[in-house]
Amino acid sequence: MVAIGAEPVRRVGGWWIAAFSAAWLGLWMAQLAPVQYLLPTQVDGLFEGGDWKRSTLDFGLIAGSAAIASIIAYPLAGALSDRTTGRFGRRRPWIVIGALLFALSLLALGVQTTVAGIMVFWALASAGFCALTAALTALIADQVPVGQRGLVSGLASAPQAIGIILGVILVTELFVGMLAGYAALAVLLLVLVAPFLLLVPDPPLRRSQRPPLTLRALVTGFWISPRAYPDFGWTLLSRVLVNIGNALGTGLLLYFLLFGLGREHAEDDLLVLIVIYAIASVVASVVCGQLSDRLGRRRVFVLIAAGAQALGSLGIAAFPSFETAIVGAALAGLGYGCFLSVDQALATQVLPDAASRGKDLGIMNLASAIPQALGPMLGALIVLVFGGFPALFVASAVVGVLGALAILPIRSVR
Repeated sequence: MVAIGAEPVRRVGGWWIAAFSAAWLGLWMAQLAPVQYLLPTQVDGLFEGGDWKRSTLDFGLIAGSAAIASIIAYPLAGALSDRTTGRFGRRRPWIVIGALLFALSLLALGVQTTVAGIMVFWALASAGFCALTAALTALIADQVPVGQRGLVSGLASAPQAIGIILGVILVTELFVGMLAGYAALAVLLLVLVAPFLLLVPDPPLRRSQRPPLTLRALVTGFWISPRAYPDFGWTLLSRVLVNIGNALGTGLLLYFLLFGLGREHAEDDLLVLIVIYAIASVVASVVCGQLSDRLGRRRVFVLIAAGAQALGSLGIAAFPSFETAIVGAALAGLGYGCFLSVDQALATQVLPDAASRGKDLGIMNLASAIPQALGPMLGALIVLVFGGFPALFVASAVVGVLGALAILPIRSVR
């Protein structure tokens, strides 16, 4: 068992990795199936006249409410987990709190019939997601040695792609209907998180080791000076931009198929694109994560990842068709899968203080969660203001490339 604050040197075993990956699978299914299918379908169903512009805008506003919840929940949950004492450990209580809040909010979403209701409970679900992921990512820095973090981060990222496929299949083929779909995701979330929660050790924090637990200490701790810690700042900026680029390219795929291409069977087409994206992402995340461990390099993989995403988006913008969307999905999946595994490992190597890993990674995770939440809203504005979907994919490519360039000034990690 690793001592509190010590840099881990002992490699984690296969059972640790398997349970960790299973927890992330449940988490990603519960998060991404609503974003890709349940939420836009639920919102679109509120407008019987087929007002797609109003539907798109309201979906974006719902995503915006989730972003606001994430801004509060991610760093707060991380900071509180750094200070949690008791025999159950620092991170484990927040895994429980996050999973329960997430699951109960999903159940409540299944019976909502207004935009306001959907907005409230998706914001609460996002808060639970943030608390849960803040604790899980902190455990990477707590227990996984640097030379294994690319692999572990890749195996935490790969379930994101698998979770999209399984989640969408579940809610479109097996558990049809809003309540049944949300309920199935909530149950699977709890079932898949439970083994990691029960099996993984989490050493308790003694009260004498606990950082100050005051409002002032919490609030001031959320500011990390980019001048004092430039590598943390550049990593944060890069993550924000690359994730915005990915969110712009993927967040409105159902609307692109329905209203941009006029596809008659848009839901089936969406599943095809998700499967292609997911397979490419799984392969890239596992391969790039392990390769970055062996080479001891992270930055070059981020550059390659952003380039692949940009090519995919530009292809769709130039030649909008289902065929180019297939190619774009493959390139985006390869790029984003590579980015997720390597960037997570890189993030754990630029943290300012071992005593505040949970809070610092919570701030770093904001750079993933907020772009994903704001992506549909920003995308909706781009589509409405610039009159179509090509501008959306051009914006996706440009922002993603800027994110890759932001990684270049980092000096402490190759």
